[in-house]
Amino acid sequence: MAKEKGRKLIAQNKKARHDYQILDTYEAGLVLSGTEVKSLRQGRASLVDGFVQLDGHEAWLHNVHVPEYSQGTWTNHSARRKRKLLLHRVEIDKLESKSQETGHTIVPLSLYFKDGRAKVEIALARGKKEYDKRQTLREKQDRREAERTISAIRRKQRA
Repeated sequence: MAKEKGRKLIAQNKKARHDYQILDTYEAGLVLSGTEVKSLRQGRASLVDGFVQLDGHEAWLHNVHVPEYSQGTWTNHSARRKRKLLLHRVEIDKLESKSQETGHTIVPLSLYFKDGRAKVEIALARGKKEYDKRQTLREKQDRREAERTISAIRRKQRA
């Protein structure tokens, strides 16, 4: 079988980008069992309730739902077990010191295969207030409206 190349997205946490202000992102490997990998290759996972907890200089991914593999036997995994993240010591130390600050948390943004290996993109994030969320939405709508206006002007110029 030929080795996979590139990046294949499995799951994305869009709500995290809405609820949190992303300060810094990291790419981490995952320690998975065989049936988890097969389930992920089918494109089945959910990051909605996921979070990262640092425990004893190790990073653990909690509440990420990887459903059981349909052809699995008694060796199947539990769907919401905690999974170890593979990060460099320097990255873990940096995340540990920054996440201790009030209002900071570590959330998973996306789960994907990169050159055949399962990776998760995690982010150091600060929770947004309700008015920050409204402001971000307003800016996004203004940007879309400006793009529509520009494209309409360009269409008129061509005609």
